[in-house]
Amino acid sequence: MKKLLTVISLILLSISNANATTAKKEDIKQVEEYLNSIKTLSADFVQIASNGEQVEGHLYVEKPNKIRMEYKAPNNVLIVGNGDYIVYYDKELEQITNIDYEDIPAAMILANTVKIDGKELKVTDFMKDPGMTRIGLKYANAGDLGPFTLVFANNPFALKQWKVITPQSLEVSLSLYETVIDSKLDENLFKFSKKEAQKKDKYKKK
Repeated sequence: MKKLLTVISLILLSISNANATTAKKEDIKQVEEYLNSIKTLSADFVQIASNGEQVEGHLYVEKPNKIRMEYKAPNNVLIVGNGDYIVYYDKELEQITNIDYEDIPAAMILANTVKIDGKELKVTDFMKDPGMTRIGLKYANAGDLGPFTLVFANNPFALKQWKVITPQSLEVSLSLYETVIDSKLDENLFKFSKKEAQKKDKYKKK
């Protein structure tokens, strides 16, 4: 794990030091087509915040709008979205909170169709080198959710990270690894049950 985090840190450093360029139509099309082609996604993740907080977990996505984020201890948070609403469950406090899809960083990749048209969704920053593509995006009506950045590996083209600025001006990056695309997911992943949620690692990958 230490080696993995070192690699992630080096990637972030190289991205931050890279010179931004102008996104070409074919670059934007490549991002759109990749995001729109995904039907399901599962991956382990490392989440790092600018205040030094670091947590790990597992992510499941099924379009449209279904998501499950299992955070490992000591965080002990579970986020489950069934397509209509999202539940945020703090296992330690046994507290349930409903949150809006617009308030989670993964909202963009949950939609069936992503259209970067310069109106509703526009490019704010872009960088591409032989290994990585980084695109900064912003919704016209983003509410409290600020601009966000998606990072892709180029060969093969694949989503590796997204980064957001929270309403509290905290920068949070979520890096994906061991990603599996378009595998069949258990429909119960996206149904919240307090009893089932308390069963440790029920859906952990084998």
